[in-house]
Amino acid sequence: MNHLHRDLAPISEAGWQAVEQEAKGRLTTFLAARKMVDFAGPHGWAHSATNLGRIAAIAAPSEGVAAAQRHVLPLVELRAEFNVSRVQLDDAERGATDIDLAELDEAVRQVAVGENVVVFHGYQAAGIRGITESTSHEPIVHGDDMEHYPNAVAMATDRLRQTGIDGPYGLAICPTMYTRIVETAEHGGHLLLDHLREILGGPLVWAPGVEDGVVLSLRGGDFILDCGQDLSIGYANHDADVVRLYLEESLSFRVLEPDAAVALVAKG
Repeated sequence: MNHLHRDLAPISEAGWQAVEQEAKGRLTTFLAARKMVDFAGPHGWAHSATNLGRIAAIAAPSEGVAAAQRHVLPLVELRAEFNVSRVQLDDAERGATDIDLAELDEAVRQVAVGENVVVFHGYQAAGIRGITESTSHEPIVHGDDMEHYPNAVAMATDRLRQTGIDGPYGLAICPTMYTRIVETAEHGGHLLLDHLREILGGPLVWAPGVEDGVVLSLRGGDFILDCGQDLSIGYANHDADVVRLYLEESLSFRVLEPDAAVALVAKG
């Protein structure tokens, strides 16, 4: 038994398989940040802090002794709880493949959006600075006309090149803007989506939790998501009707190169 307490849950192997498959399928879609930044780990539940490689001098414990304290960034634990009907779990044991896991789907969305927000916009309470907080570039303001949106993206990639940041580049985009991009055809019938991919040399990523858009280099080594425990399902408790489970992970995030991203902001 470990801290997830799965052995205590009244869930059969078939039930766990159904829950796990549903969670993995949804997480692949929602975990946008992991498609664009470096992922270190998972290092395990006991991994508590990210080494920052720096020290600060502190008062000596005794005469003639110098002292310094190492700087670390503590990992933060994210959790989203959900219920699963015991009737649905019994149906999975009977071979049903269409069991209702709506609460799990919502928990997946919630925890993935939380991770995306931490990476792109930071988490002040945990001492984590996100990409848009750390970038050395002023945001590029764009208008409401989607036909001019490629100009803003081209300006962002040019700004990255001008500071010596190589591509390929990617664009993390909020769901509303992503839909508008997909629906837009430019003069001549060319899809705006294809035009933006050509400018970036990399992907556009549907990123719930992101405000507007962020253009960043995908060359690697600029942004690190440090994972202790990767997203896992644990058991909380149960009654006659439902089993209460949760999705949980531990992580920190660092921006190593502030020059490697540019935020896009809609004109107010």
